Amino acid sequence: MLTQTRREFLKTVGAAGIGVSRVLAETEKGDGISGKENARAKAQPKKTISKIRVAQIKVYPDKGRMEANHTKLMNVFANIERDHEVDVVVTPEGFLDGYVSTEKSVTKDDMARYAIEPQTSRYASAVSDWARRNKVWLIYGCSRKAADGVFNTALIYNRRGALVRMYDKLHLQRHDLKYTPGKHLDVYESDFGLFGVMICADRRWPETARTLTLKGARVIFNPTYGMHGELNLCMMRTRSYENGIFIVFTHPGQSLITGPDGAVVCNNRDKGQTYTVTEIDLSKAPADTGGHIIDRRTDVYKL
Repeated sequence: MLTQTRREFLKTVGAAGIGVSRVLAETEKGDGISGKENARAKAQPKKTISKIRVAQIKVYPDKGRMEANHTKLMNVFANIERDHEVDVVVTPEGFLDGYVSTEKSVTKDDMARYAIEPQTSRYASAVSDWARRNKVWLIYGCSRKAADGVFNTALIYNRRGALVRMYDKLHLQRHDLKYTPGKHLDVYESDFGLFGVMICADRRWPETARTLTLKGARVIFNPTYGMHGELNLCMMRTRSYENGIFIVFTHPGQSLITGPDGAVVCNNRDKGQTYTVTEIDLSKAPADTGGHIIDRRTDVYKL
């Protein structure tokens, strides 16, 4: 009997069609998060994949050179397509424009030159086509042009290459003030369950990961560009441990994944590698069903 490939399996069971965008709306008062077990149970897909292979792009883009960065990314994608079958691909923050907001010569008004409209951008179209062809989820970092400003955005594509949601960076400081701040912190459905996205500095505020966990996420994908190193390693291990989740920290110079027990699952800083592939087992993430989350004392957490 021939061995069935992962892509063939996904096509057979129709997993490519699972995970069309459906965000969990929070309607309750109070903390707006707890007491949602029934809603989450209904929102979760009936069958989910437990183990997923995550590819993290580990390449430094060039500041402001969108065409060059797109070519660079597509070349890495080609290598992944040739050598691996993966479920999720994550790029660093602002990969398309090279996170150009850090440049002092670039003003807030200049940011529109480096931003795209995802529905019409040829760069976004090429990324979408690649996700569809390879039946992968893709978290793609770029600057996004909208009527109310330019956002630091992670575009979320499903296995069909459909742009199902967009997450905009919430916490802005210093050079990020050239962007418009995000307005939501949602979780998203997929064939591997609910997941969240946070961008770079969002991870510094414990409320970010905790909110996504309480909404049902077992893994958070974290495109980033800025600070990394020992302090960040401690921070990511803590965020994972206190919430019982996986965090996929994806930086141009580092692929880091921390697990629900606070352990380091992947920590690759090899300058010779342009991406890493790591398998994680989401069944090991208690998230909002066990550990620290269910033992919280919300009755005394008062100001």
